[in-house]
Amino acid sequence: MSKAQEFEKVLDQSDTSIASFESHIKSPIEKAQHFLHSNQAAVPLIVLILSVAVFGMLVGGKFFNAFSLTLIIQQVAIVGIVGAAQTLVILTAGIDLSVGAIMVLSSVVMGQFAFNGLVIHGIHILPPLPVPLAIFFGLLCGAICGFINGWLVAYMKLPPFIVTLGTWRVYDSTKYLYSRNETIRGQDIEAQAPLLQLFGIQIKFGGAVITLGVIFMVLLVVFLWYVLNYTAWGRRLYAVGDDPEAAELSGIRVGRMLIAVYTIAGLICGLAGWVLIGRIGSVSPTSGEFANIESITAVVIGGISLFGGRGSILGMIFGALIVGVFSLGLRLYGADAQWTYLLIGVLIIGAVAIDQWIRKVAG
Repeated sequence: MSKAQEFEKVLDQSDTSIASFESHIKSPIEKAQHFLHSNQAAVPLIVLILSVAVFGMLVGGKFFNAFSLTLIIQQVAIVGIVGAAQTLVILTAGIDLSVGAIMVLSSVVMGQFAFNGLVIHGIHILPPLPVPLAIFFGLLCGAICGFINGWLVAYMKLPPFIVTLGTWRVYDSTKYLYSRNETIRGQDIEAQAPLLQLFGIQIKFGGAVITLGVIFMVLLVVFLWYVLNYTAWGRRLYAVGDDPEAAELSGIRVGRMLIAVYTIAGLICGLAGWVLIGRIGSVSPTSGEFANIESITAVVIGGISLFGGRGSILGMIFGALIVGVFSLGLRLYGADAQWTYLLIGVLIIGAVAIDQWIRKVAG
């Protein structure tokens, strides 16, 4: 056999192997994996639909009515807003344990500036401010707290978990020290600073009740969904979370990006503080104690990868709604509250396992 014939034989064999590779038919499991990889909010959406169906059958009319269903949405409004901030951070492969403390500290600043001004060690530095200006300083407080987190992560190169664990305690203590453990009552706010309770205004139609806080949460999530999916800034954020070194080589200033993300997350937490005042009617340093854990729970159940670079903010909202459905459904069913925590724990473990499964096979 000549060398030319041997070469043609090798080409024929390679063509055959390529043809056999191209003709590989994906199994149903492989198709499911690729579908879930390309539709990141699908799993939490399926779980949410199944949860609503199951509790609808177990509880019946008490669950499937306008008031109960809108009550679930009202209950997850705060978690949804704080979860939006947490989503931005986790998409960069970080985590923010201080989001709840930032939220409450911002609300305390709004209330204290509106009623007492700035008082340090009994010394009045500033008199009571107009309510819009007090709200501005509360939002500024949230943004500054987020900036500190971002600067420590981006330029001091400290792990996000350690940084926000530390700032969580700092911000949490600050809210008690600054407020002197005092609660500003709802009656006083309603009489003197009703703007602070803006997001607690209810809109009723039929048996449904929706607050302005719920509407704000929906608008915020839709806006961030658009930014993350259809803007260059959103694509850069995903790139930083997926591979920061490759993002740096492609021209993205990773440090600045991280600071921007944490600062925006802090600002969103400040907005959540304003919504919180409307939700509970008062300004209390003891409110929102578990917002950080609840936001992480919503993000994880929502299918957003803790490794960064993958996930949808819509999944976070579905995750928050799943928790709300389980909480209300089990309460109406008459089950012990501990069952809610048990099942949510199972959902968290299952969500992480599914994420690993999808990343390993379809990533």
